[in-house]
Amino acid sequence: WPYCRQRCSYCSFNKYVVPAVDEAAVRASMVRETRTLLRLSQVQSITSVFFGGGTPSLASPQTIAAVLEAVAGAANLPVGAEVTLEANPSSTSTQRLAGFRAAGVNRLSIGVQSLDDAELRLLGREHTAAEAQGAVEAARGLFPGRTSIDLLFGLPGQSWDAWARSLEAALGLCDDHVSLYQLTLERGTVLAAQVSGGTLPAPPQDLLADMYQTARAMLVAAGFRHYEVSNFARKGALSTHNLSYWRAEQYIGVGPGAHGRFVPRGEGGHRREARVQTLEPDAWMREVQSRGHGTRKRVVLSPLEQLEEVLALGLRTDEGVTHERWGHFSPQLSLEAVFGAPGEARDLQQQGWLVLDSSGLRCTWEGLALLDSLLPSLLCQLQR
Repeated sequence: WPYCRQRCSYCSFNKYVVPAVDEAAVRASMVRETRTLLRLSQVQSITSVFFGGGTPSLASPQTIAAVLEAVAGAANLPVGAEVTLEANPSSTSTQRLAGFRAAGVNRLSIGVQSLDDAELRLLGREHTAAEAQGAVEAARGLFPGRTSIDLLFGLPGQSWDAWARSLEAALGLCDDHVSLYQLTLERGTVLAAQVSGGTLPAPPQDLLADMYQTARAMLVAAGFRHYEVSNFARKGALSTHNLSYWRAEQYIGVGPGAHGRFVPRGEGGHRREARVQTLEPDAWMREVQSRGHGTRKRVVLSPLEQLEEVLALGLRTDEGVTHERWGHFSPQLSLEAVFGAPGEARDLQQQGWLVLDSSGLRCTWEGLALLDSLLPSLLCQLQR
């Protein structure tokens, strides 16, 4: 769902702020593209559906229900399949959330971002801390054990103390899943311009590292499992949908700018493709109306490209890349053959950042925080 009510100061996503949305037309296009791509993939069963954006909580429950009906009509959507909706606190009244639950949503991901009003204003968010708190409480009532919150750290001018306080407040509020994202200053955003222009200070790298390590320690002490670089779950409330990305499973992207990775068996394809749908909503709708889907770009992934993705995504998780998953993509060349030989991976193991054992290849607790700096040398070893 590509539409938002306003653009946040840090956001570079494919989002559109328009005076009015022809929701019936968008809904019809989403339903049609869903059916077309499912038919093209020939997948038999769906494990999860994720409504992202934009701000999908601005869509009506009727639209959410129509897309889920299209999914269930084209493939098996088990009763217990995870169905997540991303929501902004400003569009999550209890009545609205109840409508989404009735439509088939069973997990909510709320873009809280901060519980400090001054920080929310800096970020250009349209909600207050009190509204965020109310939204999370309403969500927990309707989706107990399946409510997640997003928080941002590393804001210009944010102190370590302010971050620790914000996290403490979030822990008192949140249910069972927290996603933490370091703010990245994307070119073309208001916030990036303010920092590069000198009107706002850029946060120092060592402070960012301290904020991340503090958050990890606090969340783990509160009973959360740090199951992915940015994600923490308690009582087994991991995001099934996001795990499928990190485990390099197939997924279909529907809607403007959505990404997918699947084998188009319906047209005789045998290899996984990376697909991107047309970005601009009106152009996307025209394409869906004329040919059933709005796929703008499709690239057949080579065996090496697939393994690069398996490695880069799998190492983000605490389980890492299992031998079984690697073997699915590389039946000829084992993990041991690639990363057990003398080279970069062995050096990283000796330095305490990486483990290769009977379970597979994964980062240590310390290594997970440094993954971005470990990956280039591992990818080089894989390419050789």
